[in-house]
Amino acid sequence: MYFRPRLIPCLSITNRELVKTTKFKTPKYIGDPINAVRIFNEKGVDELCILDIRATIENREPDFDYLSDIASEAFVPLSYGGGIKTIEQIKKLFYIGYEKIIINSSFVNNPTLIKEAVDFAGAQSIVVSIDVKLDFFKNRVSYIKSGTIRVDEGPIELAKNAEKMGVGEILLNSINNDGLMQGYDLDLVKQVSESINIPVIACGGAKDIIDAKKVIEEGKAHAAAASSMYIYYGRQKAVLITAPTEQELIDIGLYKFEY
Repeated sequence: MYFRPRLIPCLSITNRELVKTTKFKTPKYIGDPINAVRIFNEKGVDELCILDIRATIENREPDFDYLSDIASEAFVPLSYGGGIKTIEQIKKLFYIGYEKIIINSSFVNNPTLIKEAVDFAGAQSIVVSIDVKLDFFKNRVSYIKSGTIRVDEGPIELAKNAEKMGVGEILLNSINNDGLMQGYDLDLVKQVSESINIPVIACGGAKDIIDAKKVIEEGKAHAAAASSMYIYYGRQKAVLITAPTEQELIDIGLYKFEY
């Protein structure tokens, strides 16, 4: 039996615009999110991750009307994160067409919400996002609220807590590597992946599918999420929404054979 790990385009939105950040800062306008979703439909990607990177900072709830418009255009599974504080919001996101819910700040600020969400939707539908940055002493520390508030627990401790709460996956973001297209933080991903028994989706820093292969094989990630590699082309970073073909993934050996 052949299989390959999931490769997931991760789209950052704010004010109904598709943007790209560098180290979680200076969002650059890229284009129309719905147009990007339509292109990814044609490319046949595994799934799409939609993150509203300003919702929590601006203390507002998800833009349900616009998220519904996005969902109506998507023919692949969707996950969403940003501004989620209540079980009612989570239920509404499922209702309008999102298969997975990604929670970051509320995981730390309101752990009870995680249990409610898992009880309602099941572990497979709830993802905890852990955002990590190196401090002055090169220690990896965790952040919430789009990388603006540091928390006491490190990424491994947060991942273990999430697993105990029953979530199905961890979305692990490297703030330092975000947007640089210089590869994932392989050590971070490997440390977290080997500390828990639930899947880890690596995010932050991918330039191409070779980076994705590395984080899966060397970092022990279960899936590779990325943004820049799907929206930039060439040294000048021209905007071009794209995705690797299945043949390209076969050629680099990303497909595996299992009995």
